Amino acid sequence: MGEQFFLSLQQNIKLFIWLPILCAIFRAIFIWMYHPYQSLAGKGKIIRECFRFGFWWGLDINAYQLLILLVLGTLPSLLIPDLQTVLPVIINVLVSCIIYAAFTGKLIFYKHFNDTYNYMVHYGAHADKHNLIDIFFNQDKGGWIVAGFIPMAMISYFASMMLLALPTIPYPSFESTLTEGFGIFGFLALYILLYYWLHYGGTLNHRNKPEWDVVPTIVKEDIFFAKATVDDLEALKLVRKNPLQPEQMKTDDELAQDINHIAINDSWRSLDHPLFAFKRVASGPRITKSKHIFFIVGESITQWSMDPLYESFNICPGLKRFAGDEHTLTVPNFLPAGNVSRPSISSLMSGIYDSGMELNEKEQFWHETLPTALAHQIKKLGYQTIYWYGGNSSSGNFTKFGKAQGFDRIENATAFCGPKAPQTWLGVYDHVFLAEATRLISDIDEPTFHFVYTTTNHGPYKLPDTLLDFDAHRDLQGAGNDIINRKADNKGLATYKYCDKTIFDFVDAMKARFPDSLFIVTGDHSALFGEFNNTSFLHRDYTVRERFNTVCYIQHPEFSRDTFTTSIGTHLSLMPTIIEAIAPKGFEYYSILPSLFETQPPVHVTPYQWITDIMVGDVREDYGQYNVYGRDPVEYIRPIDNHADEANRWRSLSTWLMKHSRQNEGV
Repeated sequence: MGEQFFLSLQQNIKLFIWLPILCAIFRAIFIWMYHPYQSLAGKGKIIRECFRFGFWWGLDINAYQLLILLVLGTLPSLLIPDLQTVLPVIINVLVSCIIYAAFTGKLIFYKHFNDTYNYMVHYGAHADKHNLIDIFFNQDKGGWIVAGFIPMAMISYFASMMLLALPTIPYPSFESTLTEGFGIFGFLALYILLYYWLHYGGTLNHRNKPEWDVVPTIVKEDIFFAKATVDDLEALKLVRKNPLQPEQMKTDDELAQDINHIAINDSWRSLDHPLFAFKRVASGPRITKSKHIFFIVGESITQWSMDPLYESFNICPGLKRFAGDEHTLTVPNFLPAGNVSRPSISSLMSGIYDSGMELNEKEQFWHETLPTALAHQIKKLGYQTIYWYGGNSSSGNFTKFGKAQGFDRIENATAFCGPKAPQTWLGVYDHVFLAEATRLISDIDEPTFHFVYTTTNHGPYKLPDTLLDFDAHRDLQGAGNDIINRKADNKGLATYKYCDKTIFDFVDAMKARFPDSLFIVTGDHSALFGEFNNTSFLHRDYTVRERFNTVCYIQHPEFSRDTFTTSIGTHLSLMPTIIEAIAPKGFEYYSILPSLFETQPPVHVTPYQWITDIMVGDVREDYGQYNVYGRDPVEYIRPIDNHADEANRWRSLSTWLMKHSRQNEGV
């Protein structure tokens, strides 16, 4: 039985080889059928990278065949030896037919939607099944596809038999039953190890597993080949992992009813674009038009680090100095557009709440410029627009998305800092990124809007200690020994202080070079890297404010502290504020929220949180909390309106725009 088990494991490995070969064949057929180019000449490198990365990524699914053959082939054949060859081959043929079904389904999907499997697959669950069957057989030649299972099964059978004919390593001899038992266990362990190595794409480190974010840039920048890289079962897995939000299941009439509550113009459906309903007219400039505008989004800049409770901590001296300047405006109660990075950046760029829809990943928004887009509207005021990113913007498709939303240039630190620049898993170290950005920006003489986004203040915190100017005894005044003596847990605080210094060294350099500049400083979202909850310093869990609020500081030499006195806002308040600060009277622009110079609504609601002058809450919870807090447990205010309906309306707007983009409607 030991010999049979050993030979069966080898047999499984041979049969497994057929699946990535089959996927590569289907990838080649898809490229041949649908590539949008006159010729593939000159595409050799991108094709090689497409197949190389697609092979390793596809093993995420294909490697399961090793487990399937082990459980359904090897183990039963140990009980019934006559099944040793026939059963694994049958399994291989059946799995090959599943891959064929996924591939032909993709061809049909691409024919109808010019895209590989995406969120619209979910709509099929509620579609008229008779209509789908009718379309399949009468429009998509479904009969031929069904008939294709026969040659597919035959090809897979013969391919499997050919692979089984490959040489096999003979069973080694053992001196005793005990050593043979250890040997069999070792063979199984190596087999499982091989499965994990393949499943993780040629590595045993899960963090290095191939995924969409690490598709080679040369491939990802080409929309067609980026789609061709993903194996079909892998694409369906990604769809399954991202179910539709409730708003995506609403009818157009239900979405329209939601939008009616938030649109400034009730006749928005009759306009050329729904966002034209949010037209506003500038009242005239508040400052002399700056030559350079710096819109700085720091990774995980938190409001709690500026709140009175943490005032004695020396973890963001640069931010405190910037905030304390007599020409700095402050919004003390400020919500991000998203609770993680990408929805926030997507929202800031587009001028609408991403609402977790991943608009930056939707192809229609790689081609359609939204009227509310930040860079698009700033360009109308005579600025060139540049996105300076500390990482690689092809991650998340922000290169395509950013250009579509109005950025003239996308500058990635992974490119302009060189391949040897030190990096975290997200991007180049902030001090290297911003030093090189300083050098490049200093030579720009034309009016420019700079969107600067850093990356280093993100876990895991692995910066070398030589870069960190942090001493817990000095920088955490008022904290107990349980906090001061925890070196590993304080690495996040040390990194925050490092990032604070690099950002405001950059601000100081730009102020020296361009004294009339307008600066906006915010974070993409909050973060709880301090881990103070339930310690000697903080006798409670975190508040809503600590968990979610980020900062908002706006500085210009002509501002004074009383230029505006509003105390609440969100990320989407920033774009209209910039325009109202510099635009001539009568300038028309589009914004879903008023500028911070204007009277604010009594409550601001994002798709995730709500905030007033005195309270903040999460739309998913049934309580609110006061914006002012101390070390002891904070009161939960109930009952309270959690503003879930208003949050859903913003999601409905995003959903409507996604469903009715000009590309989808053929405009």
